[in-house]
Amino acid sequence: MTETLTLAHKELTDLRRNRFMVVLFAFLAVTVVLSVVVASADFRLKIADYHHYLDALAASGNAAAVPAPQLFPLQMLRGGIEYLEIIGSLFAVVLGYSMITKEKGRGTLQLIFSRPLGRYAFAGGKILALVLLWTATVTGLFIVITATLLLVGNAPLQGGDYLRLALAAAHTIAYLIIWSLLAMALASLTRRTGTGLILALVLWLIVVLIIPQIGDTMDPDNQIPGGLFASLQVDASHEQAVMAHFTGYETTRDLIEQSSVTKQYERATFAYLGIKTEYNQQPLGFIWAGTFNNTLWLLAGLALSVSAALLAATKKTILRKAP
Repeated sequence: MTETLTLAHKELTDLRRNRFMVVLFAFLAVTVVLSVVVASADFRLKIADYHHYLDALAASGNAAAVPAPQLFPLQMLRGGIEYLEIIGSLFAVVLGYSMITKEKGRGTLQLIFSRPLGRYAFAGGKILALVLLWTATVTGLFIVITATLLLVGNAPLQGGDYLRLALAAAHTIAYLIIWSLLAMALASLTRRTGTGLILALVLWLIVVLIIPQIGDTMDPDNQIPGGLFASLQVDASHEQAVMAHFTGYETTRDLIEQSSVTKQYERATFAYLGIKTEYNQQPLGFIWAGTFNNTLWLLAGLALSVSAALLAATKKTILRKAP
């Protein structure tokens, strides 16, 4: 255990001194915060258009009541979450890959393994460092996001909203750790360092971009802006009646989507933040009942990635594969 903690401390020290990684994290933070600023500005435009519309109605002598646009603060995080699931996971791949390749590049692997380390101490130290790093990074990121919502978005956050943000942050931590550990495992298993990165990027491309896009394309309601059924003025009950005739197709489409850990992450976080309309302003128990399977699959992916990193980043594997 002491060996693992020592190695974890070494990794955190190395990461703190790595300016490239600091720039990447800063870029991610700025990107997410800007998405909140843009969403806030968009809502202000909607409010301005609403007041102009009311003034026009009053000038024409029309006293018709028009509902005002509603502000659901957490929905402004949609763009930020999408950036985290795409750009954040890509950064996580680079980070996980660098955990092994920097040792190969410096030629320090033989020196580290010359010490009396336990079989999984090397991998355990790096895994612990990644867990601590992503926990601290995402926690800080969500604190900044919350401050942006309060100060820039003028969002009236309630006690439950903070809990929803914490749950979204926890899912984000697990999601990013998964990608770092998978990249770390692939870098450990390949002889050439570049090969590990290519494999990790191919996996990222399939899971993050291709599979979700296939699922979205197969969804008939996504073929028209605003939704196919909405454009046809079909209500929810009739929509369900129509889709009942395509249960096999919908099941296949859903299974394709669920094979992507990115989609599992998105479904859970979108629900807790109320970005998905059916979960907006719903109690947490209702949201958990509808998304617990997504959270469980995310946890299964986390367990799988931890196991892969532990088994791959061993002395026997790495030194045998090193050129």
